[in-house]
Formats: sequence, C-alpha cells, structure tokens
Amino acid sequence: MIISKTPLRISFVGGGTDLPQFYTNDYGAVLSSTIDKYVYVMIKERFDDLIVLNWSKKEIVENIDDIEHELIREAMRKTGIEKAVEITTIADIPSEGSGLGSSSSLTVGLLNACYAFRGIHTSTEKLAEEACEIEIDRLGKPIGKQDQYAAAYGGVNEIVFHKDGRVKVNKVNFQNQKMRVLGSNLLLFYTGMTRKSETILKKQTETIRSKFDILKKMRDQVPLLKKCLENGNEKALGDFLNENWSLKKTFTSSITNKKIDDMYEEALKAGASGGKISGAGGGGFLLIYVPREKQNSVREALKDHRELPFMIDRIGTRIIFNQMSDYWR
Repeated sequence: MIISKTPLRISFVGGGTDLPQFYTNDYGAVLSSTIDKYVYVMIKERFDDLIVLNWSKKEIVENIDDIEHELIREAMRKTGIEKAVEITTIADIPSEGSGLGSSSSLTVGLLNACYAFRGIHTSTEKLAEEACEIEIDRLGKPIGKQDQYAAAYGGVNEIVFHKDGRVKVNKVNFQNQKMRVLGSNLLLFYTGMTRKSETILKKQTETIRSKFDILKKMRDQVPLLKKCLENGNEKALGDFLNENWSLKKTFTSSITNKKIDDMYEEALKAGASGGKISGAGGGGFLLIYVPREKQNSVREALKDHRELPFMIDRIGTRIIFNQMSDYWR
C-alpha cells in the first residue's frame, strides 16, 4: 500500500501568464505558496485483476480504457499500471471549483503514488512535467502550468515559464519566522460558490491578445514581490494582491460578481489591506491579507462566510506511507 500527500496552493501574483498563449510570446511568471491542506491518494494491490476506484463515485472496471475518472486513468497509463489495483482519493476541501489547484494537486499526487507503487524513484521536476502533460496535452484542458509545479515543489516560489516551454522554480528565500508571519496574516473565506476553472480560463485565453499589456504588468509584479518578501517586508503583499485583483478583473465579467465584490469591500473596510479570489475567479475562496491586530474585525465582517484556517506548507508532494508489495519486485 502507498499513500501520497500533496498540498493545495494559493496564488499571489502573475496568474494567467502561465498560459501558453502568453508565455510562448513572452515569458510568464507567478509567485505562489502551498498550504497545509492536502489531497491524499491511496493505492493498494488487489488479489484479483479488477481496477477499483473510490472518489466521489465508485468505479469497478476490468479495463483501464473503461475508467471514467480521466486523471486516474491517464496517471495509470503514464506509470504503467494496468490492472489489479484499488485507488482511493480524499481531499481536505471540495475537489472541484475551489480555486486552490486541487485538480493539479490530485494529478501530481496520483503520479507520485503510482510510481512509488511500482518502486520507481521519480524527481519532483518529472512529476510536475508529467502532470502538465496529462492535464494540458493529453486531456486538452485550457489551463496553465503553475499549479502542477506548486504542488510538486511546495513552499513559497517564484515560478518562471520560458518561451520554449521550460519551467524554472525559484524558492523565495526568507527565514522561517518571516514565513510564519506571512502565513498568519493571510485568511481564506469560502464564497459559497464553485465554478469550473476551465470555463473561465477558456474565456481568458480568448482575450489574451487584447490584454497582453495587462498580463505583462501582472507578471512584472512577481520579482518585485519576491524582493519585498526576501527583504522582510511581508506587509507589502496586501498591496500587491489588491493591484493584481484590480488588473485581473478586467479580463472577463465571469471573474467576479456582486457577492464576491461585496465580500471584498467588507474585508477592506474591516482592516484587510488587499486580497483576491484564489485561482481563475468566479467563486471558490477569497484570499485576503490582514494584519493580526485587525483579524477579529475582518472575521466579524465576514462571519456569514466559512473560514478555512491554514498555514504555509513547505514540502510539496510526498509519500507518507509505503508498504511495498513483492508484486513489482
């Protein structure tokens, strides 16, 4: 039996520049962090040759081609597992429409667990690359590459997307104490709405040419914010989030709505210095930066919305249980 544990992520600035329609014409960059909320994948050998899957549905099939869950199906194909397994997935938050990168975390976690099940050591970079291959190339999802790399590497990172498709992950270098302060000043509140990121991102890709200069401004925030964090000025994050959100809202009308705008305004009035919807927009979680002395006021202002307490995760995907079978030896 193998169990993998893969973190979800929050994106600060640069989102949208990880789409190929942008970075193949220029370079893209995002600054994001993983959090201590996870997707778990358990894979166990079966005595018979059936494939049994447990997610929001239960699947029992004889052939890999009959698997309905496309991420599980493609991860099994990629890692060479064809039969006689039971795979269970569990997430700390709703698995779809959260804006926290859950689909990519699941894909990375599936690959990590499947390779471990086969006794194959795989690099972090390869897990991220192959997760992108599955989601973007094989399944044709209109998404970028930031979530897969964030989930694989973990921590607070500047992720750069080069024109030739190469991806470079640069850790933000700051002391553990500063990282704890940063995490403790960030709050997540659930909007009560979920949405398919693919729908919003598809609309966004259609406007990239006309919004290219705005995306460049969002990308150019990344090294500036990285420098602020490394110099100990974590309070600057609120202003960066606010500016990023103002720019992002200009892409399509589906990125925000009255409920989200009202939540954001209430948070600012109560003491937040900035924030944004995590992920593509349209629902999911509202991420806000709030100094600790003002957090009680913000929580009171948003008391009708469920908070998701969290801290920063520094590790990325990992195997937390490994009881190897003799089957693959």
